[in-house]
Parts: sequence; structure tokens; C-alpha cells
Amino acid sequence: MGKKIFVSYKYADNYVRALPGIYNTTVRDYVDILQNKIDLGDHIYKGEDDGEDLSSLADSTIGSKLGDKIFDSTVTIVFISRAMKDNTPENDQWIPWEVSYSLREQSREGKVSKTNAVLAVVLPDHFNSYEYFLQYNPECNSTTYMTNNLFTILRENMFNQKNPDTRPCNGNTIYSGYFSYIYSVKWDDFIGSIDKYINIALDIWRNRDNYNLRKSV
Repeated sequence: MGKKIFVSYKYADNYVRALPGIYNTTVRDYVDILQNKIDLGDHIYKGEDDGEDLSSLADSTIGSKLGDKIFDSTVTIVFISRAMKDNTPENDQWIPWEVSYSLREQSREGKVSKTNAVLAVVLPDHFNSYEYFLQYNPECNSTTYMTNNLFTILRENMFNQKNPDTRPCNGNTIYSGYFSYIYSVKWDDFIGSIDKYINIALDIWRNRDNYNLRKSV
């Protein structure tokens, strides 16, 4: 059965791998690819459309419009991109707010929404690299997550399983299994197997009591 999917992303971040035929590729161009695939399948896209102009609206109005869409969704996909953060305080940026809203239970007109499943899709940067966030460690056959590059609410919902499966390696702790509530996947793996990774996020969501969730920005 298809799911209602909200996508959170930094619209104008152009520190991403160029897409064929698109001058000055931005994260929004990757969202368009995902939206087109969702529209062709069973899932329902709940984010704003590319032609939907919110620029003239007050922040409170935009928050209400996007809040309605998040309330009616079951899965939130966060696009991780190299320049997703700027120097503005986190509580004044949209991605942390959208993730927080996705994780909190909300009441509207007598209806209550549950915590969303959340999936992080990591985009390749303008050097065609994922290493700004994911770095492979061959000695330990593991991946290092550069979580300090993320917003706090994303960082603290990773490596937050209450009883993780771990092993030592070269003085480091290596985690196995679904150790993060927000599971991370590379774009190149995700876009060809969307249902697979949405189902992973949903499996984690079904076991959300096993995680220490941070729901505030």
C-alpha cells in the first residue's frame, strides 16, 4: 500500500552533483526526480510543488501550509546536502522545523497524527562525492557518519538506538543493524530502490520505542 511522503530539503543548495541537461543543478532538481517517480507509483507526494510560490507568504502562513502536508504524511524524507545548513540559527531554518513536526504527534480538528517514519537521503556533492557525510573505513569495514555537519535534530536521531549491537575496532565503536531512527542511504542506491528504503524506514518506525527520539528543534 502506498504511503504519503513529505520531502524536507534546502531548495537552492547547488553544491550537488550536476544532473544531465540541467544548468546550475540544485537540490530541488533531485526532488523533482523523486516526485516524478512517486507520481508514477503507489506513493503520494505531499511536499510543495516546484511551481508553488510561497515566497510572498509570511513565515507563519508557510508553516501552516507545510504543517498541513506533514500532518497528512506518514514518511518524511530528508535530503542531506553539503550546504543544507547556513549561519542562521537552527530554529529559524525550515529543515529542523519540518523534521521536528514530523516526529511529534499533532492534533488538528479532532484528528491525531503519529510520529512519522524518517529517512535521510544523502545527495552527492559538486565533487560527485558523499564523503562530506559518509566516509568508508576499510580497516573496520564500516562507515563513519559526519553527523556534526547536520542539524541537531537530525544528529541526535542517529546512533540513538537504546540497546545497539556494537563491536570494537581500532579504539572505535562500530554499530551494526538499524542503530539510528533516521536511516541514511546514498541517493544512487535510493533512487533505484525507493520502496526498499521506505520499507526500512517503516520497519524502524514500527520499533520506534527502541529509540531515544529527540522531537524538538
